[in-house]
Amino acid sequence: MFTGLVEELGAIESFEGDRIRIVARKVLDGVEIGDSTAVNGCCLTVVAFGDGWWEADVSDETRRRTTLGDLAPGDPVNLERPVRLEDRLGGHLVQGHVDGVGEVVAPVPDLQVRMPADLLRYVVEKGSITVDGVSLTVVDVLADGFTVAVIPHTDEVTTLGHRSAGQGVNLEVDVMAKYAERLLAGQVAQLEQAARAARDASTAATTPQDEGGR
Repeated sequence: MFTGLVEELGAIESFEGDRIRIVARKVLDGVEIGDSTAVNGCCLTVVAFGDGWWEADVSDETRRRTTLGDLAPGDPVNLERPVRLEDRLGGHLVQGHVDGVGEVVAPVPDLQVRMPADLLRYVVEKGSITVDGVSLTVVDVLADGFTVAVIPHTDEVTTLGHRSAGQGVNLEVDVMAKYAERLLAGQVAQLEQAARAARDASTAATTPQDEGGR
């Protein structure tokens, strides 16, 4: 679990086959094999590390669902270690499980992103959304996406300042919205079933009974 507050701007050193190597410093403090680190909002597992670098394996599923497959040596990436129980939750609860890829329509500071239609229902004004691993607050919900205001500090210490119109970004919607939808869907189904049963009972009570042809 992450907070969407980027700790460090790393860089891709190499990407050969399924193995990606990332240059970093801060996120290597106390690192161990098997630890998780969010890369542009995508949770990856540390499989090797050394002085100033660490590596992870990128699966075919991750390539399909995120922009990581488009990264090349030299590209900057947003890095964040998992939140600890004693940490302040300055952003919002982020899983590092990318829901889809959006497209930048307008760059920072008034960042506008077009997003997949099936994810738009989870976006609300003043709600939270993660863009390339950065926790942001939605300013406006549009017919095909949303806008967020990116402050100069976020522009400087993350990749968002490097994104231009037409580029892809990893999106993770607020997991609480998905849980709420799931719970409400079950309740709605129960109410609809009860309503159908009531209608059937009412119809049966008002329908004349067969009197044997008399």
